[in-house]
Amino acid sequence: MSDTKQRIEDMLTSNKVVLFMKGDPSMPQCGFSAQATQILKELNVDFFSFNILEDQDIRQGIKDYGNWPTIPQLYVNKELIGGSDIMLEMFQSGELKTTLESIN
Repeated sequence: MSDTKQRIEDMLTSNKVVLFMKGDPSMPQCGFSAQATQILKELNVDFFSFNILEDQDIRQGIKDYGNWPTIPQLYVNKELIGGSDIMLEMFQSGELKTTLESIN
């Protein structure tokens, strides 16, 4: 396993909810990351965030890891949920709240 893949695995194993984003929750660096952060804050979810702008290996590695080409990416219990568009749809339908409430 590559070092980058191992680092991603370690983050996902250590945290129930992980948001790979541009910037950080207090200062998102793109509108999609801002939207994703706002959704999670609205749901009062504790989450770990990783700023992919600070690490080019993770920036590309997370795209390869989940076979998902865009950032942000939300993982819950090591499972890729999707980007901000999917998060928004799930938030509006109530499905994201249900998913996050079932964290074990």
